[in-house]
Amino acid sequence: MPQTSTTAAEVRQLDGGYARETRALLYQTYLVDPTFAYLFEADRPGFERRVRSTVRQLVNQHFLQDLPALGLFFDDRLAGVALVAPPQRRLGITESWAWQWRMMLGTGVEGTRRYLEYHHAVQECIPSDAVHVLPLMGLHPDFQGPELGEQLLTAVHNWCAQDPTSEGVVLDTGNPRYLAFFERQGYTQIGEVNLGPVVEHVFFHPSPETVGYAQG
Repeated sequence: MPQTSTTAAEVRQLDGGYARETRALLYQTYLVDPTFAYLFEADRPGFERRVRSTVRQLVNQHFLQDLPALGLFFDDRLAGVALVAPPQRRLGITESWAWQWRMMLGTGVEGTRRYLEYHHAVQECIPSDAVHVLPLMGLHPDFQGPELGEQLLTAVHNWCAQDPTSEGVVLDTGNPRYLAFFERQGYTQIGEVNLGPVVEHVFFHPSPETVGYAQG
């Protein structure tokens, strides 16, 4: 049964030791994501393998490059994850030929092409070079509820606000269920990307004043 809680979770910055748990959590998130369903052709055999491979390559490369990731914990159990790409380093993953080659092996040429086109289209919507970007984010199926998503985003906003040069945070979603939630968290839509039947919404949250949260 999914668990919800209004109690503040513990927030920790993750390192590569959490790569396996992070991959498992984000795989479950993006397996039901409309954007990934289009990019990796959910109606064609092998969809689950293609999603798993993509998440694995993105997460592994993120930690390999020592990029930041924040985890939301309940009783030492990872309940939510947000990968964070700082302004000066956010393009490094997909521009790697080695990464693209591994993607093609796992998802095929068409899946890799679609993903790169999607990625670059979202990048074109980013308002400036001085923003943080959230390439992947999700909650574990056992820990659902808007209050947990809010805690995770609050942690991200606070962490990014520690960089005095950051102008804010950018994320995107093709799931219409999340649009009102992001707007309630202070996000403004700054662009749209058409992906077949999916409309990808790109949101921006200006750098806020830091508000309190439990940090480990």
